[in-house]
Amino acid sequence: MVVLFTLAFTGLGRIVAMMERNGMLKVANVGDCGLKIIRTGQIIFSTSPQEHYFDCPYQLSSERVGQTFLDATVSNVELMEGDILVMGSDGLFDNVFDHEILATATKNVDVVEAAKALANLASSHSADKMFESPYSLEARSKGYDVPFWKKILGMKLTGGKLDDITVVVGQVVSI
Repeated sequence: MVVLFTLAFTGLGRIVAMMERNGMLKVANVGDCGLKIIRTGQIIFSTSPQEHYFDCPYQLSSERVGQTFLDATVSNVELMEGDILVMGSDGLFDNVFDHEILATATKNVDVVEAAKALANLASSHSADKMFESPYSLEARSKGYDVPFWKKILGMKLTGGKLDDITVVVGQVVSI
């Protein structure tokens, strides 16, 4: 039996994950959608976003200037029973830290509830202007910040990133 998961956004990033009968997961990723695999309380595998530069991800396109499936990063991961797979758009990963993903995905026994909880957490963080999100931390590390006069007042770039939020959670079980 082959199980296929896919997240796709028209003209944007795309991730496809296919689990084969032998327990191998094949992952192809273009852009800033992502996948994390959790095993025994740890993230054991994570895709990396593909960007031209900060906040400018690869995008699938029929135009000459865009990326194609040939630009995908392809990975193979051996899965084990009990592994939890978390797939999401950048709206998840820009707003929720790995430790939060790990805690939320492992605390919820039901994968549907885990996906809802992660989407709700990402939504909450995205609207919080004071939250130090993964996105705001990366932005500051790349040199983006508030104007100089705000820095003098002790302010810094914070907040989540308002964006689409899609989350799919699955767990490997034997049948």
